[in-house]
Amino acid sequence: MNQEIIHVYLLPGMAANPSIFDNIALPKEQFELHKLHWIIPLDNETLEAYALRIIKDIKHENIVLLGVSFGGVLVQEMIKHIKVRKLFVVSSVKTKNEMPRRFKVLRATKAYKILPTQLLGNIDLLAKFAFGETVTKRVELYKKYLSVNDKKYLDWAIEQMVCWDQEEPVPEAIHIHGDADLVFPHHYLGDCITIKGGTHIMIINKYKWFNENLPKLILG
Repeated sequence: MNQEIIHVYLLPGMAANPSIFDNIALPKEQFELHKLHWIIPLDNETLEAYALRIIKDIKHENIVLLGVSFGGVLVQEMIKHIKVRKLFVVSSVKTKNEMPRRFKVLRATKAYKILPTQLLGNIDLLAKFAFGETVTKRVELYKKYLSVNDKKYLDWAIEQMVCWDQEEPVPEAIHIHGDADLVFPHHYLGDCITIKGGTHIMIINKYKWFNENLPKLILG
């Protein structure tokens, strides 16, 4: 009797392309990975409407959905419209109350509207926004991972992230977070699985943890 294949859909973080998941490898006799891509938002598009457009790229039922950072916010919007087997929120937040203080200040002052997104073609600035750290010696790494630098997308994504209005955690969410995350500091968070030494880019540099533990979390 053939074992049922579990389809796992992966959504990267803000401005990142799906190559951030290149080292994620789950047993092929049990799991099939599918990488979701960012699309350019429509004029004045809501997060809900955008989530419904991304859902059109999902071709299976009873899936596992995993989102990183802003992708973690979007997958929580997506499951308001589809049923999933498991939902993983990685290096992200589950409610607006878990946002760091600087995000709350951006929201209150609407300063996100004047962020210099036209300069985000500058890979160092883009890395600071998306990964919470400057490039230093890793410029080639960031050029590989951060390719979605369309101004319309970035303006929209930053506003949606800063102004996300989720009051209560989605009950299904399994939150995985690093204790060294500079974008969403660990001490602001509620319940989560903590990865020691995990930074905001731990999906890239702690991939062995995910490869070892995701199958158990999915099947558990």
